[in-house]
Amino acid sequence: MASEVKTSAFWRAVLGELVGMILFIFIGITAAIGNQNNNGPDQEVKVALAFGLAIATLAQSLGHVSGAHLNPAVTLGLLVSCQISVLRAVFYIAAQMLGAVLASAVILGLRPASINALGLNQLNGVTAAQGFGIEFLLTLQLVLCVIATTDKGRCDVSGSAPLAIGLSVCLGHLGGLSYTGCGINPARSFGPAVILKNFDYHWVYWAGPMSGGIVAALLYNLLVCPKIGNLPKNLKVLCHGDCASEREPLLDGAEGDQWTKQ
Repeated sequence: MASEVKTSAFWRAVLGELVGMILFIFIGITAAIGNQNNNGPDQEVKVALAFGLAIATLAQSLGHVSGAHLNPAVTLGLLVSCQISVLRAVFYIAAQMLGAVLASAVILGLRPASINALGLNQLNGVTAAQGFGIEFLLTLQLVLCVIATTDKGRCDVSGSAPLAIGLSVCLGHLGGLSYTGCGINPARSFGPAVILKNFDYHWVYWAGPMSGGIVAALLYNLLVCPKIGNLPKNLKVLCHGDCASEREPLLDGAEGDQWTKQ
């Protein structure tokens, strides 16, 4: 794992997650709080499109740098799928959480005085258990979409994977906004909660999405599209990262193989 940290590609990827998360949260939350008459179905469509299009755009822009996870549940799902190393997953999630907090703080400073909201996810007419189930299922479909559309073993994917993932985010919001505010992204829920110091039922927005991401990865890789005979390679990725995605060493005098990009 130490060799992975010594590459500039690793730190560019972490920076990509940080910058991408700041932009994603800023766009999504400003869309959510910008309309004071936000009780109509048109507001749900607006917010769903804002989050979905933001993910599609940022995935297209930053996908070649970090993979544009922009979601701890997606990162965890790809970790369970053995597509990234444990170390990279930890740094990605830390960058995503920091980006969400920074974006929420910026919105707090820029929002008009007439707006008191900050996009805090809250349960609306459902119990914590029901909220968990909603977050679990909506995140499962998102992470399943991410893993399936980016499967390197497929040759039948036509069109744009970032667009498909953005539409998946949009669908999640259309389905869950009325009940949980549609977290499906623990970092997105974490940012406003930190700034407002409000963690009521916050565990729902971590437990639901993270468990949904894990189940989606296991479902795809073990049942839907099982990968047989890849254990040695998978263990190597978990410990050392994807060798094919690494580039030049960041530190002068760093030793090791010079891996080339696929």
